[in-house]
Amino acid sequence: MSKDTTVTLRSLIYTLNPTSPPTATLSVLDQLLLPHETTYIPIHNVHDAWSVIRSMQIRGAPLIAIVAVLGLAVDLTSNEDTVKQLDGLSSVEDIKAVINEKMEYLKTSRPTAVNLFNAMEELTGILDDASLTTREALLEKLTAHASYMLDRDVSDNKSIGSHGADDILSGRDEKVNVVTICNTGSLATAGWGTALGVARELCARDKLEGIACLETRP
Repeated sequence: MSKDTTVTLRSLIYTLNPTSPPTATLSVLDQLLLPHETTYIPIHNVHDAWSVIRSMQIRGAPLIAIVAVLGLAVDLTSNEDTVKQLDGLSSVEDIKAVINEKMEYLKTSRPTAVNLFNAMEELTGILDDASLTTREALLEKLTAHASYMLDRDVSDNKSIGSHGADDILSGRDEKVNVVTICNTGSLATAGWGTALGVARELCARDKLEGIACLETRP
């Protein structure tokens, strides 16, 4: 684990190295230690991803899904044991079977997490793609889609903020007061916030008078 002394907190830090084959690294913020300590936990494989989800070291439906997907990408590309296992397989169908097993395992980390199951369903679509006939093509597609899902989460959050601000400000010119409930900030997502993203957009438009938090979760 590593401690970060910077002010800005990030829910996760992910790096995809465009090597051939690609490699990836992931660390996540241990939210159980907040606000007294800022510690990032390295994720080396699906077991690490499963553990931080199960133990609630990470929180929030969007973040759970993203960590599972990125954890799988790290496992498949950079975990020595998994790489050796895949090296020993003779067909891409056998490789797909191993990946599917890992995905089913990740689902058990939080059986009620809809976002998690939806994310795994997206990856299942890649496994079902008959045009991916080599390990290299399959892993390139999976890691590229993992990066896409990471970027998409932030983009979706910002869209929520923009549309939400538009709706709140519709028909009024004055600044507004808002309240937040549940885990809707940047630490519940890949890095922006859902409902709290609306407040950020209001603030950016100089239309936020005040904000009240009705719960003290991240």
